[in-house]
Amino acid sequence: MPDRSESESRKLLRRLRDTLAEPGQGQERLDRIVGLIADSMGTEVCSVYLFRDPGTLELCATRGLRAEAVHRTRLRLGEGLVGRVARTRRPVNVANAPAERGFRYLPETGEEIYSSFLGVPIQRLGECRGVLVVQSKAARGFSEDEVYGVEVVAMVLAEMAELGAFAGESEALRRPHQNPVTFRGATGQEGAAEGRVWLHEPRVVVTNPVADDPLAEVERLRAAVARLRDAVDDLLVAADTGDKEQAAVLEAYRMFARSRGWSRRMEENITLGLSAEAAVEKEQSEARARLEHVPDPYLRDRLHDLDDLSNRLLRILTGQGRDALDRMPGDPILVARNIGPAELLDYGRRLRGVVLEEGAVGSHAAIVARALAIPLVIHAQRITTEAMKGDAILVDGDQGIVHLRPEETVAAAFRDKMAMQAEAQERYASLRTLPAAARCGTTVALHMNAGLMADLPSLESSGAEGVGLFRTELQFLIRASMPKRAELAAIYGRVMDAAHGRRVVFRTLDIGSDKVLPFMKRPDEPNPAMGWRAIRVGLDKPGVLRMQLQALIRGAAGRPLAVMFPFVAIPGEFAAARAALLREIDREAGLGHVLPATVAIGVMLETPALAFAPRDFFAGADFVSIGGNDLKQFFFAADRENERVRRRYDTLDVAFLALVEHIVGRCAETGTPLSFCGEDAGRPLEAVALAAMGLRSLSMRPASIGPVKHVIRAVDLGEVRAEVAAARAAGAPSARPAVTRLVAALAPG
Repeated sequence: MPDRSESESRKLLRRLRDTLAEPGQGQERLDRIVGLIADSMGTEVCSVYLFRDPGTLELCATRGLRAEAVHRTRLRLGEGLVGRVARTRRPVNVANAPAERGFRYLPETGEEIYSSFLGVPIQRLGECRGVLVVQSKAARGFSEDEVYGVEVVAMVLAEMAELGAFAGESEALRRPHQNPVTFRGATGQEGAAEGRVWLHEPRVVVTNPVADDPLAEVERLRAAVARLRDAVDDLLVAADTGDKEQAAVLEAYRMFARSRGWSRRMEENITLGLSAEAAVEKEQSEARARLEHVPDPYLRDRLHDLDDLSNRLLRILTGQGRDALDRMPGDPILVARNIGPAELLDYGRRLRGVVLEEGAVGSHAAIVARALAIPLVIHAQRITTEAMKGDAILVDGDQGIVHLRPEETVAAAFRDKMAMQAEAQERYASLRTLPAAARCGTTVALHMNAGLMADLPSLESSGAEGVGLFRTELQFLIRASMPKRAELAAIYGRVMDAAHGRRVVFRTLDIGSDKVLPFMKRPDEPNPAMGWRAIRVGLDKPGVLRMQLQALIRGAAGRPLAVMFPFVAIPGEFAAARAALLREIDREAGLGHVLPATVAIGVMLETPALAFAPRDFFAGADFVSIGGNDLKQFFFAADRENERVRRRYDTLDVAFLALVEHIVGRCAETGTPLSFCGEDAGRPLEAVALAAMGLRSLSMRPASIGPVKHVIRAVDLGEVRAEVAAARAAGAPSARPAVTRLVAALAPG
C-alpha cells in the first residue's frame, strides 16, 4: 500500500478519534463523522445505517443523501445492497449500483444519481452493528486499498460504539450492557440460581483503537508476539507426553503463533493508523469471518486456533482478563462460549451456575455440571457479547432461560420459585431413609449416576442405594494425556471405598460422538453419534480397553466388581468385550494378583437392534441397563443435541413405552436384572411410567432421587399401567396427558 494512502488513513483515523472526543450528542457526532469520511475519501456520499432492531436497518446519518431521509429510511436485513452487507457481513463494491441485482430503490433518499457503491459492515469480532456506505456519481469500482481503508474506519466506529460514543442513537449503538436481556437456550442441568456474571474469558476492551505513534505500536506488537510464542513453546514442553497425535496438534498451534503472514498483516493494520490491539482485532475478525464459511472440520479447527491465539495476544497487550479465581464474587455465575471439563473442575463448587453459548446436553461439561450439582444453560447465543463481569444474572436451568440484568419484578418472581424449590428439597430430605415403595406394594430401587469423586458424598445425602452408572471417561477427558493404569486403579479403588459396600457399576470408556479425548485425534465422521464410539473404539483399540479392564480388576482389590460395556449394537460385540474381561481376570490370576470377590459383566442397551437380539444374548448377560438417552434418540431418529427435533419426541409416547415393555419381557424370560439409566429416570412423571412398565431399578442424578421417590410412594403402579394401556387402546399417541392427571391428583407439588 502506498505511503500516501497510509498517511491519509492515519490522518482520517486521528480526526475521527478527535471528533469522537469532542462534546456533543450521538447524532452530532455521527453527522460530523460522515462528513469527515466523505471528505477524506473524495466521495459525494457517506452514510451510516444502524440496526434499529435485530432485523431492521435505519439510516442514521448521511452526507450527500437527502437530510429528510435520516431516521425515516429503513431496510430489512438482506434487503437491498445495504441489507446484503449486513446479512453477509462482507463488503459490497459495485460500479453501477442501480443496475446491480438486488438494488432497492428508495426515492426519499435521492441516491439514484449515484452509480458507484461501497458498503462495509460496522462490526467487532463478528458482531455487526450496522453498515458504512460511500457513494459517487462516477461509475467506478473502489480499489482494494480504498475498501481496506473504509473497513478500518468501520472497525474503529464499532470500537467507539462499544465505549458508548453513540449512546442514544439506535438499538445497535446504544451503550451496551445496560438493558435487561433474556436468553432462551436449552437445559444442560436443571436447577435455578441467582448471582453475578463471572466471564470465563472476559472480552478485551480496546480503549484506544487509533495509534498515535505507529512505530511504537509495531514494537509493542512485536514484543507481545514474542511473549506469546514463548508461552506456546512452554505449553508444548509441559504437554510433552510422547503422544504423536497430540504433539502434531500442538505443533500446528505453534506454527500459527510463528506465522510471518499473521504478524505482517497485523503490522500493516498498524501502518494504516490502528493501535496494536485494534490491529490484532481486525485480523481476528477476518479469521472469524473465514471460519464461518469453511466446511472442512480440520481447517475450522485451525482457524479456531488462530482465534484463540488472538485472544491470548490481546490479553498480553492489554493486561486484561488475568483476574485470579480467588477474586471471584461470592455468588458467581460462569458465562462462556464453551468450556472444557478440566477448566470447569478448576472452578469447582464455588460456582452457582453456568451459562454457555455453545455446549451440548451430553457433553463432558454438562456431565461435570451435574456432578457439581449446579444449573447449566447451553445455547444461550451471544450472551458473551452482551454480558459484563459483575452483571446481575438469573439462571433457570429447568426452562433453559437466562435473565441478564433482570428487572426487579422478574427477579422477585424468580426468588419465589427458588424458595419453593428449597422447601420441596427439605420435604424430599425427610424421605432419604425410606424405600421407594409404591402404594401397590412394589418397591423400585433408586441408584445414582456418577463420574467424579466429587459425586460420591451424594450417595449418603441423597439416599441412593448404590451407583447405577459410574462414567469412567471423565478421568480421560479432564487430562491432556492418557492416564496410567496405576492412576486409574487408585481412582476406582477410592470410588469403591467411598461407596462403603454399596454396588458400583463401572461403565467402560464411552468416548466418541460429543465426547472427544484431547489427546486422541477425532475422526472426520458425517454422523459421530452413529459412528466410531464407545465399545467400537474399545474393540478397535484393544490396548486401551485392556489397560482399563486391568485397572478395574486391581481397583476392586478383592471386592465385588460390576462392569458394563456401552453402546453394544450386536451380540458379537458384547461377546468380544466379555471375553476380553475374562482374559484379563485369568492374566491377573496368573500374576498372583488379588481378584475381585465376584465379577458381574453387563451391557448398556442403547440401540433398538439389541432389544431384538436372540435369547442367548440376554441369558449370557449378568445384567442389562437401558441407556435411555441414546435409545430414545435412535428410536425416534432425533438427535438429542438438536433442539429443533429432540423436544418433539416424548418418552411417554406409547410406541416407546411398548419398546421398554418389550425389553422388560425379554429380560424377565431369562431372569436377567434390568435397570434404566438416563435423564428420563430422574423425571418423576417419566420414572413412574417406566416403573409401571416393569422396571424395578432406576439410575439418575442424585438431586432427582428425592422427587422421584416422593412420586413413586404416592402412586399405585397398577393404576399408572392401566392409564398407559387405556391410552394405547384409544389410539392416543402419548400416555402423558393421562399419567399427568393421575400423578397430579395423587402427588401434588
